[in-house]
Amino acid sequence: MVNRPRRTGRQVMPTDQAPEGALTKDAKPILSFAPRRRGKPPAHLADLDFEQRQKVLVDAGLPKFRADQLSRHYFQRHIADPAQMPDLPKSMVDQVQQSLMPPLIKKVHTLETDDGKTLKHLWELFDGARVESVLMRYPSRTTLCISSQAGCGMACPFCATGQMGLTRNLSTAEIIEQVRMAALACENGDLAGGPTRLSNIVFMGMGEPLANYRAIINSLQRMIEEPPHGFGLSARNISVSTVGLVPAIDKLADLGYPVTLAVSLHAPDDELRDELIPINSRWKVGELLDAARRYFVKTGRRVSIEYALIKDMNDHPWRAQLLADELNKRGHGWAHVNPIPLNPTPGSIWTASTSRAQNEFVETLRNAGIVTTIRDTRGSDIDGACGQLATSVAKEEESSDE
Repeated sequence: MVNRPRRTGRQVMPTDQAPEGALTKDAKPILSFAPRRRGKPPAHLADLDFEQRQKVLVDAGLPKFRADQLSRHYFQRHIADPAQMPDLPKSMVDQVQQSLMPPLIKKVHTLETDDGKTLKHLWELFDGARVESVLMRYPSRTTLCISSQAGCGMACPFCATGQMGLTRNLSTAEIIEQVRMAALACENGDLAGGPTRLSNIVFMGMGEPLANYRAIINSLQRMIEEPPHGFGLSARNISVSTVGLVPAIDKLADLGYPVTLAVSLHAPDDELRDELIPINSRWKVGELLDAARRYFVKTGRRVSIEYALIKDMNDHPWRAQLLADELNKRGHGWAHVNPIPLNPTPGSIWTASTSRAQNEFVETLRNAGIVTTIRDTRGSDIDGACGQLATSVAKEEESSDE
């Protein structure tokens, strides 16, 4: 039995710098599934399956076998410019670029930290929208955190991206281009320690992945399938996060891909989670954890429970016990909790828990039999939280224009 203290009356408030449209008149964040921009990026090879690539080439009057050639350059050699493909006739370069390989993203800014083992990139898309990705080198793996949307419509008040609102969904190819560019950076030795191989992908950047479901599924296919169809990455090394879109979790489970589901929970009780995670107004904690359990049963993949520890907000020992109780009553060994020290955004009321509170929270979970690992935070000194780099660069550009 969890002994809950009475509410103190403290309310969850958004940052003072939230953009217009992200808040209601009474300063409460609102959900948004409707993008502000609806223009589509140019069609790209990575948007298409192998047969569709062949058809595009044939329709353009080019030989079908070029689909294999172009795909291997893209997914194995990580070349996206037809002019850099020595076995492609020069007479075909422009036509191939127009029909299958138009430029989709360009680098705006790069920040480096952790002695060169972490690189955070800001990318600009065809319509000026900007997204971020983070490349991180660890002793046994190299992980890329990618974005699935420009901005986010989930309106979580402690998240920099959530306060931007949703600009638009990314296309499959815009997601995959982040992966290709990271793989190329690994090969070129851009990270400290020399050349390495990209091994892990996490959909934990800007946006709610499952709100862009079709592009996410297509992206997973391109990541997992062997060349020339895709990159040939291990599905077990890919994680898809969600704040709790229950129907989409069930759809993802039905596909049977052995990817890891990461649930951004952040509170075990509806009273607080309704305020921290607005989507909880649609699907409550119990419904979300039931869906996560179903995912484990169908895929055999242990679910990650992500929990950002916020000082004096959700880091109480009784909430740790409640979280343990909620997980244990659905079985044992099916979930792994990742407490995350909050990376506060500039100007925000939110701050990370104290070390003492963090340790007590973790100890409570472990004593209840919950496998718990404190998430390693990378990039805290370089606008590490998603959305911070895009915001800071935009402000610098505005200042330089004045």
